[in-house]
Amino acid sequence: MTLVQTTLPGTPTPFASSALAGGTLAPLEAAAALAPQVIQWRRQLHQRPEVAFHEVETSQFIFDTLSAIPGLTLSRPTRTSVVAELRGALPGHTIAVRADIDGLPIHEEVDVAFRSTRDGAMHACGHDGHTAIVLGLATLLAAHVDTLPGTVRFVFQHAEELSPGGAEELVQHGVMDGVARVIGLHLWAPMPVGRIGILSGPAMAAPDNFQCTIVGKGGHAAMPHECVDPIAIGAQIVTALQQVVSRTVDPLDPVVLSVTQFIAGTAFNVIPNSAYLSGTVRTFDASLRTSVPAQMERVIKGIAEAFGASYEFRYLQGYRPVVNDPALSARLTDVVRRTFDNDTLIEMRPTMGGEDFSAYQQRAPGVFAFVGAGNEAAGIIFPHHHPRFQIDERSLDVGLRYLTAATLDLLTPNA
Repeated sequence: MTLVQTTLPGTPTPFASSALAGGTLAPLEAAAALAPQVIQWRRQLHQRPEVAFHEVETSQFIFDTLSAIPGLTLSRPTRTSVVAELRGALPGHTIAVRADIDGLPIHEEVDVAFRSTRDGAMHACGHDGHTAIVLGLATLLAAHVDTLPGTVRFVFQHAEELSPGGAEELVQHGVMDGVARVIGLHLWAPMPVGRIGILSGPAMAAPDNFQCTIVGKGGHAAMPHECVDPIAIGAQIVTALQQVVSRTVDPLDPVVLSVTQFIAGTAFNVIPNSAYLSGTVRTFDASLRTSVPAQMERVIKGIAEAFGASYEFRYLQGYRPVVNDPALSARLTDVVRRTFDNDTLIEMRPTMGGEDFSAYQQRAPGVFAFVGAGNEAAGIIFPHHHPRFQIDERSLDVGLRYLTAATLDLLTPNA
């Protein structure tokens, strides 16, 4: 990876209180002073979402903001990603901190002053908050570079939401070269604001998907005996696929199989020639990731052939599972206990959602943490990827303080 120093005229000036600019406050103490700027950055990003692989304005905003922070070396590994590196004055490890930057193809239904200005695009998963938090982290640590051990590599990654994802592409461009540890976080709406969850081991599942076309013989709906009805056959396949998990997988092994699309037909009196099914399979175990699709195809083949239809089946592997390094998880759990109140750390179960942070964990031990962003009393109750998704913005301060404490701890030579 080639890193070049960049300077752009007229770029935004990062927020800095006089104490922060002079480095007289410790980074954790300065985080509270930076909170209003982090919220402002998040709202600016929220208003201008861009979907995966199209984050042109978003990445330029990040680049311009980082360019105004002294001491950072910037690069653009891909057209819509940004990497900033901060070299401390003291010896220590190289730590990577990742933020994802893309939005989703969803029309926002939240009535707030900073709602999306782009029809059909929305930050409905918290990536705007992740980006703002890591911009804040870069600002805080750059103000203390003279006392900072090691090197911090801030990775602003494109295209987390769309396989094959941006993480693997950035790894191929060398963003993990020389990195000893990698950390990231997800603002998590199902968790109350003020809480942090760190799992040891499996944290997020492999999000694979499948596509199946049932090819029958179309005809008049009044004469079904002359047809091979792909809708009736597809309905039986949908039902039978549910038994792949319930009757062929150990009940103690977490697996999800969901059919999410069933497309067929054009008129009330026409039996179509084909039907299309698609969906997702979520697993943690590598052997199940192989055996489940094989069993699915046996079911599909048997039912289709029994009724005289043919089929096409495609199974597409998505991201690897996110598996947190146990030793690093224990260390960061201790960081949370030392940094926050006793009730901040929350015990949570793995989620069957997927994340391409797993690509970085193939190159260095990593931990992906969850920072609570929900608030039932304030109506912040909608799930990720929902058109009314919101976050409690107090979670931005919690996330910034967590990443600051975690980064400083891991940079020290004995970490």
